[in-house]
Amino acid sequence: MKNIETLIKETITLLKSLIETPSFSTEEDQTAILIENWFTQNSIPFERENNNIWAYNKYFDKDKPTLLLNSHHDTVKPNQGYTNNPFEAKVEDSKLFGLGSNDAGGCLVSLIATFTHFYAEKNLPYNIVVVASAEEENSGKNGLNSVLKHLPELECAIVGEPTLMQLAVAEKGLLVLDVVVKGTASHAAHQNPDNPIYNAMPVIEWFKTYQFEKISEVLGPVKMTVTQINAGKQHNVVPAECHLVVDIRVNDCYNNTEILETVRANVNAELTPRSMHLNASSIPVSHGLVQAGIALGRTTYGSPTLSDQSVLYCKSLKLGPGESLRSHSADEFIYLHEIEEGIDLYIKILTDFFKN
Repeated sequence: MKNIETLIKETITLLKSLIETPSFSTEEDQTAILIENWFTQNSIPFERENNNIWAYNKYFDKDKPTLLLNSHHDTVKPNQGYTNNPFEAKVEDSKLFGLGSNDAGGCLVSLIATFTHFYAEKNLPYNIVVVASAEEENSGKNGLNSVLKHLPELECAIVGEPTLMQLAVAEKGLLVLDVVVKGTASHAAHQNPDNPIYNAMPVIEWFKTYQFEKISEVLGPVKMTVTQINAGKQHNVVPAECHLVVDIRVNDCYNNTEILETVRANVNAELTPRSMHLNASSIPVSHGLVQAGIALGRTTYGSPTLSDQSVLYCKSLKLGPGESLRSHSADEFIYLHEIEEGIDLYIKILTDFFKN
C-alpha cells in the first residue's frame, strides 16, 4: 500500500492531467484514458462502457453489501469570463486553477485515491466499487445511470461533489416542464377573447404562488420557477400558442411523478416533462456514513444543486473537497490543501464506517 503522501502527490498529478484534457459532456474519451492509466499503473482491473470507468476492490465478496464511490470527469464549457487558459493546470497561491478542477475533478481524484488506498485490504465488511462517470453535467443517457445495471445491488453511496467536505444529507430533484398554453390565432385588430398569451397569465401566476404542503426539514419547500416564455412572430398576429418552460426543484417529501400529477390537476395547459428520473435523494442522519462524518466535526445540510445522486436508488451522501459556489465560474480553482483534506477525511470516514 502506498503511503498517503505519495498517494496525494500522484492524485494531484492526475488532476492536472484531467484539467489539461478537454472533457465536455459526451466528449470524455481522452480523460477516460487517463483514468484507465491510473488503474493500470496501480495494477487494478477495471471495466469501461462508453466513457464510464469502474473498478471493484480486490477481495470483492458477493455476500457482502456494496458501497459506491462516484464522481464525474465531464465538464461544462468554459465560462466566458475566464482570464486564465481553462485547460492549463496552473498553481498560484496554493490554488490549482483550471476547468473542472473544482467541479468535480478534485472530488473524483480524491475518491479514486481513497479507493486505491482500500483496494487490496482484506476482510472489509463492505465491497467497494468506484465509478468515474460521464455525462453528469448534461444528465446524459450514457452516464452513471447507464452503468447501474452492471453493478451489484448498492447498499449506500458517497457521491463526490464540492461541499467543503461538509455532509450534504439531502439533495433536491429536478423536474423541467415544457408547457403549452392554447388559444385562438387571429388578426390583432379583431376582438379575440382566447389570446393564449393572456391565457398564460393565470398559469404563470399559479406556478408563482402555489405552495406544496410538505416541507422538508433539510431541503425546505418545493420551488417552482417559470424561466422561459415564447409566443408570437409578428406584431399584428395573435398566436395560437404560448410556450413556457418551468424549472421545479423537488424536495425529498415528493417524487417527480407526484409533482407532475399535482401540476396537471391545477394547470390548464399541455405539459411535457423533459425527464422524470432526476428525483430528490437523501440519507438519514443516523446512517453510519453520516455519523462517521459528524464524529470528525463535519456538519450536515441540504443541497439545492443536482448531481448523479438523482439517478441512485440507494441511500447516498454528497461529500467532497472544493466549494459549490466555484462550480461553473470563471477561473475555476480548488485549493491543494482541500484535496489533501478530502483524501484524509474520506479515508477516516470509511475507516470508522467499516468498524461499525
